[in-house]
Amino acid sequence: MTNPSRIISLASAFYDSQVLFTASDLNIFGILSELGSADVAAVAESAALNPRGARLLLDACVSLDLLSKHGDMYANTPESALFLVPGSPGDLSQAIRYNRDVYEAWGKLPDLIKTGQPVERPETHLGEDSDRTRTFVLSMHGRALGMGRLLIPQLDLEDCRQILDVGGGPGTYSVLIAQRYPELSSTIIDLPGVAAVADELIVQQGMSDRVKTLPGSYHDTAFPEGNDAVLFLGVLHQESPEDITALFKKAYASLKPGGKVYVMDMMTDETHTKPAFSALFAVNMALTTTNGWVFSDAELKGWLTEAGFSGFSVAPLPPPMPHWLATVVKER
Repeated sequence: MTNPSRIISLASAFYDSQVLFTASDLNIFGILSELGSADVAAVAESAALNPRGARLLLDACVSLDLLSKHGDMYANTPESALFLVPGSPGDLSQAIRYNRDVYEAWGKLPDLIKTGQPVERPETHLGEDSDRTRTFVLSMHGRALGMGRLLIPQLDLEDCRQILDVGGGPGTYSVLIAQRYPELSSTIIDLPGVAAVADELIVQQGMSDRVKTLPGSYHDTAFPEGNDAVLFLGVLHQESPEDITALFKKAYASLKPGGKVYVMDMMTDETHTKPAFSALFAVNMALTTTNGWVFSDAELKGWLTEAGFSGFSVAPLPPPMPHWLATVVKER
């Protein structure tokens, strides 16, 4: 008889996610980083938790290898110490808040399938709700800090002096690039509510002299001219094919001869079913944005070619990133 274990695991996978989100939100990993090793009573007191509830959560974390347990004492694992303690070198505690914030939207997946429309207004996290927008931008900042360590070395910007970061969100990639290339300046186009938070982050990182924001919709705002490179880093999965082509044509017009476009995004094969994570991410984007999806590398090549670019190349980024990076050149 066929084993039902995989189906059962799929049906209960959200148990794992919610334990992770809750432990992170309650700063369990940060508390244990400070205490080193602690029993339930110490953790409950530090986090102002009910002792019974704290024990259930801590034991669930141990079952998921997020914590270790020896006798009555709990401690972070090497993995959680690196990735889940706020301020740690590989801190993902801000980044996973994006996943937490779309958790409720996934519960409304039947509505998306019946109507074809997102289950929440994208404006909510793009400026309309200031708290949700700040959480979203800070989450993107956390994700980009981790991803940037793998992405930035893949970009050949040695001879560039001016770049345009389209939909650059928190400005994290532009800051990391400017830090790597001291002669380079970057302009970030994003919505006013997003750009306001980005400005704060840029100042905090001491890069406001070379990284600037241009508040506005990248659909309607004119691209500054004279760019050596235009970046579309994790932004096009919320756009329709027609709008993607239009954005590439704007990028082409804004570039100097020999200028480059870099596109980093989730991509699928021509069937739109593999890799599995990309196919699932397409659903995630459709839940929260009007045109959300994931395109194939072949579709991307077609749009860039239509916009006038040549020399298309694409390759996956190093694991664990599920993204692909494509580049093209404006020859003249």
